[in-house]
Amino acid sequence: MPERMDIAYSQNNVPIRLTTERWFHVVENHDDLAGYYDEILRTIENPDLIAKGYQDALIAAARIKNDLYLSVIYKEVSKSDGFVITAYFTSAIKKEAIIWRKEP
Repeated sequence: MPERMDIAYSQNNVPIRLTTERWFHVVENHDDLAGYYDEILRTIENPDLIAKGYQDALIAAARIKNDLYLSVIYKEVSKSDGFVITAYFTSAIKKEAIIWRKEP
């Protein structure tokens, strides 16, 4: 099977790769995300907020409902390359980690 790869552009205009391997990693570890492929890409491009993650990773989060967010962890390796690490649903966003928020 050929490697599928889609690209979403982060708020820093860095192309972020979502490869087949990373997608399988996401759904193997978080099977509740199985139908959310397009939403993961949309969250990178149009997040409600961005938080700092571990080891220079970034967390793009989009509110799904009330206090539930789709969080996508990704890394910007350079100005022209980045990749998705994983994604999950969460209700806990550390306010002190937020580095960017969408204007209301």
